[in-house]
Order: sequence, then C-alpha cells, then structure tokens
Amino acid sequence: MLVLGLMASPGSVLAQPMQLPGAVDSAPVGVPVAPPAAATGAAPPAGFRGSRPAAVPVKQVADDAIVGQALLHQGRSGRFVMERLRGGYGLKVLFEGFQTTNLLEPCGVAFGDEAVPLESLGRPAGLPRFRLQASACPVVFDVLNNALMVVEPQAPCVIEAAQCRIDPRGLWAPDGRGLVALARDIEKDRARAEAQVREGFHVLGERGSPDDKRMVAREQASFSSEREQTCRDFNREGNHGFCAAKFTEARASSLRARTAAADAAAKPRS
Repeated sequence: MLVLGLMASPGSVLAQPMQLPGAVDSAPVGVPVAPPAAATGAAPPAGFRGSRPAAVPVKQVADDAIVGQALLHQGRSGRFVMERLRGGYGLKVLFEGFQTTNLLEPCGVAFGDEAVPLESLGRPAGLPRFRLQASACPVVFDVLNNALMVVEPQAPCVIEAAQCRIDPRGLWAPDGRGLVALARDIEKDRARAEAQVREGFHVLGERGSPDDKRMVAREQASFSSEREQTCRDFNREGNHGFCAAKFTEARASSLRARTAAADAAAKPRS
C-alpha cells in the first residue's frame, strides 16, 4: 500500500494520513510532512563526496554514487535519499508541489516512512538508470556523481488523494547555496564535459545515413536550449553552474553510449 503524507496549508488540520492502494505493500502508515529544513551558509552539504563535485564521468558512474546523500529538486525543495536495500536500492522521497484546486497553495507528498524500492533499468544512456516503484508517480532517473537526472515522467503528476500536483522533472542535487563556493571547480568540470559533448556529436555526425546525420545535427543545435530550459530555475545556478555541468555530463555519457552501440552494430558477425 502506498502511503501519502499531505503537507497542509497553515492553520489547517489533517485528521489522518492519506493512503493510496496498489503500490508498495510494505510501506508503513505515513504522517503529515513538511518541507525539509533549508541548508544555510556556503559550505557543501553533509554527505557531499570529496571537496568538490566529481569531474565529467570518464569512468562509469557507480550504481551507489548517491547513496546516503540528500538531494533536492533543482537544488531547492523536496528530498530524495537513495538507500541500500536487501538485493538492491530504495528511495525515500518527499515531493513538494501545489494544490490542484489552488496552484498558489503549497502541498507535499511523502511515500511512507520507508524507502520505496527501485527497479534497475541498466545503463541505456551510459549512466545507472532506476525506476521508482510507485504507481502514483513512477519516476525514472539516471544517477550522476552527486546528483540524479529525472528522465520520466514527461509531465507533472497529480496525486488525486492528496489533491497535489507535483513535478519531479529536472535535476535533484545538493542545496544550490552550498555549491557557490565550488564554482571554479564546477566550471572546469563543465568545460571538460562540453569538450566530450562536441567530440561525441562530431563522431556520430560522421556516421550513419543522411537522415541520421541530420538528426544528430538538430540535436546538437538544440542542446544549449535544452540545458537552459532544464537549469534556468536551479537554485543559484548563475553563481555556480552546477546544473549545466551535470546536464552536460549526462549528455556526454549518452553520446558515448550511442557511439559504443553504433560501433558494436557495425562490427561484422563471425
């Protein structure tokens, strides 16, 4: 059973937690939830691995790269914490959104007190990909170093029982305010990732049919605008560029995976 906690508006009283059937049977009864406390200061958040974010993923990102880290949607709200479970991984989640009857009134949804199991989907884009096994809002995401990028759903979810509209799309990362002090290192990582993206587009653009080449050219032309759209509301993005760096790393990984797949397909079968 999927258990939801609803973050009520000020002055309101929530008689009991809301529950939705048909998701995770082992989830315990939930409680009303509130947004996590915001990080203060410019220091990197607790659990942040290393003195700065990892460089562009030349090596494969480990499945457990973000285990134990508290990640916020666009570096500002909600909460994702990936945990180890027996035989795999799970995710403790808190989504923040707005009431469906009043899009100016905030609300929150927590999927129980225990971690919701994750289904491994392999590495279709070169990064570990997982699906959150929650029917109310199945989220698919790729794991990066110190962040995760949501690739599904394609539109916001409406949690009918809670009358709450949530939008998990985008980057989940440490609080953006704690990344400002790392801006120079983040810029170096972004520059390396951009070099790999340019190389990846160049390699793919030289292969395939004319239609494939035109598709790659269109993707390359739209890359900057897609990155801007994803990162424009990331917390303090203009001061550190973390979201742009991670978006670029994810695309570099995807291009490498596509190049490797093309190479494998081109090899003659013995």
